This record gives sequence, C-alpha cells and structure tokens, in this order.
Amino acid sequence: MDAQTKLIFSWRLGTRDASVGQAFMDDVAARVNNKLQLTTDGHKVYLQAVANSFGYAVDYAQLIKIYGTPSPEEIHRYSPGKCLGAKKQRMIGEPDEDHISTSYAERQNLNIRMQNRRFTWLTNAFSKKAEMLAYSVAITFFYHNFVRRHQTLRMPPALKHGVASHVWSISDMVKLADEAELGRKAI
Repeated sequence: MDAQTKLIFSWRLGTRDASVGQAFMDDVAARVNNKLQLTTDGHKVYLQAVANSFGYAVDYAQLIKIYGTPSPEEIHRYSPGKCLGAKKQRMIGEPDEDHISTSYAERQNLNIRMQNRRFTWLTNAFSKKAEMLAYSVAITFFYHNFVRRHQTLRMPPALKHGVASHVWSISDMVKLADEAELGRKAI
C-alpha cells in the first residue's frame, strides 16, 4: 500500500511460505519505477524475498513486534499474545526511521475483515475455497482503489495516484466484470 495515496498496488493470496513471499515481492518490485521505502513485519521470509526482488534499490526496514505470554486470567481460546512493544530494524539501504511503520497495512487488514466476512472464522461466510476468496479479495481491493472516496483523500486512491481518470461507480465495476466474463467465453 502506498502510504501517501492509500493505493493497494499489489496483493498475494497464499500461505506465508518463501515461495509466496517471493512471488509477492517480485510483483511489488515489478509495479514500482522509483526507489521506495518498504516496511514489513518481522516475518523472516521477507528478508530474502526483498533482497532477491529489489537488490539494493530499496530502503527496507522491518517492524518486529514483541509479544508476551498472557497471564492465566488473560488466556482465552482465540486471544493473541499481548504486544509489549515493537522494534524498528533497518535491513537494506537508508530507511527513514520516522516512516518505518506497518500501520497502514494493519488498518487495511482490519478494514478488509470488517467489510468482507469471508475473512471471519467460525462463520458460514468464511471462504473454504482459495479461488472464491481470491475473487472476493479482488473485488474488495478494486472497490477500495477505484470506487470508495477515502475521507482523508476526498477521492479514491487510484484517482489520487494518477492511475484512474475518474471515480468509478459500482455499476462501472459490474460492467467491467460482465465484459471480462464475455471475453473469457469468447476465448
């Protein structure tokens, strides 16, 4: 996600293993033209993937969260460990310490879980097929980028970023999906 425009320019659905992490970073690198500052969580897969995809043409840092063990009173079946703090760690280049953050991505993850019930465990809406989840995520991100007027931007991220010339409507989304379906049938 671009921090200034809130454009989600790349996403990958899959496990958190090295091959998916590498495919994700390759896609991110292919979509940017300039040197960027990149922050990931402390997942070790990203270390090699970022180096492979960007070399030294990136300012890369990790934000590593430090979790504690919950007390017996705090233990609940689905509770995560208590976050005690975070450590900023420079990995490649010269990332600006003030901009080492995963806040935008974490907030977007919350938005996705709230807007798209396919991410909610223990409900009948939870996706059981990766293909259906991928379609749902694509629609969610298309809406985020091209249709939804963001409060701070007063426009969709794609318009702010300059990759769209107008605000799309949901009708435009449906029409595009219909055209894509017709194209698939013609092949």
